[in-house]
Amino acid sequence: MTDPGRSTLPLPDYDHLPIGGLESRVRSLGTEDVETLLAYERTHADRVPVTEVLTARLDQLAAGAEPTSGDPQALRPEQQQGRTGSPVSPVTSPQPFSPPPHGTPDQRGKPKGDRT
Repeated sequence: MTDPGRSTLPLPDYDHLPIGGLESRVRSLGTEDVETLLAYERTHADRVPVTEVLTARLDQLAAGAEPTSGDPQALRPEQQQGRTGSPVSPVTSPQPFSPPPHGTPDQRGKPKGDRT
């Protein structure tokens, strides 16, 4: 098989798919498409876990498995809109606390800025 180009791959953005996403999305492909991905992987990154996933899927297809429904163009979980940023804010942050001085655990420490 010739070296397929990135633009001819059956899964868009293949190079950026996490392995878990690849496992679920490759199930919608037929033998020829999986072979195309495997050839591309072997001539480019040649990542062992990825080649194992693709080879296992080829074995499943050879044993009679059928491609399942699914859309190779579907949004990946990492592309979906969601909450971004940190949930921490000054409102949710605790009050500053210094540990008690050595030998007096019943005395609460003061923040360094309040010492006189």
